[in-house]
Amino acid sequence: MRAADEAALRRVARRRARQDVQRKERVDVRYSTDEKTEILAEARRLGLAGAHFVGAIVMAHLNGDLALPEQRTPVDDLIDEYAALREQVSRIGRNVNQIAKRLNEGGTTHPVDTAVIAEAGRLVALVQDTVKVVDTAANVAATSRWAA
Repeated sequence: MRAADEAALRRVARRRARQDVQRKERVDVRYSTDEKTEILAEARRLGLAGAHFVGAIVMAHLNGDLALPEQRTPVDDLIDEYAALREQVSRIGRNVNQIAKRLNEGGTTHPVDTAVIAEAGRLVALVQDTVKVVDTAANVAATSRWAA
């Protein structure tokens, strides 16, 4: 699965809000055994119930937030690639923070630790700047998509 596709699924599936009353209306859909297995596996991977996952995807499509593959535009792909890139860069920042925390916790230090902590701080700042740039680019892409 492409990073953009994964980001789109996560964005859409998490957006469906709870309602004050239980949803009672049903739409029956038939899937092959293999299709059902794939749907449930993906829902589980995203931490969602199968019905919530399918409902979120359908409602996102109806609301114009998720296009069918043949309806996607290059801007949709760009927005989702930015979301995936942001997550990857954020993970780097978290790893650098964990390294810096470990080195700052004390204990026996080595002469190189000071240089490693300084470099970790520089990397965290670089990651923060990168995330801001990615967020700005994603906002510009999203704004241009809705303005079109």
